[in-house]
Amino acid sequence: MTKKAEENGNANSELFGMILPLLPNLLLKSGWAFLRFKMDAKRGGSIFQKELMNQGLDKTTAAELTEIYLEGSNLFQSLINRH
Repeated sequence: MTKKAEENGNANSELFGMILPLLPNLLLKSGWAFLRFKMDAKRGGSIFQKELMNQGLDKTTAAELTEIYLEGSNLFQSLINRH
């Protein structure tokens, strides 16, 4: 192994060592943000569907439109559809 390759390996190890302790906190914060996002989307979907029904749409059509409305909040499906 060359000296430069060893230095690169050491730098990568040091970087990994610095990031590793931060991962649990990062995962908790991002998990909480994701749950909050999904709860807000569900609440928004309920309001959207109620408003559609208040405007005179039947429940079936309102439910179908609400599903379409909520597709944007499905992050995993959005990521899959991009590729």
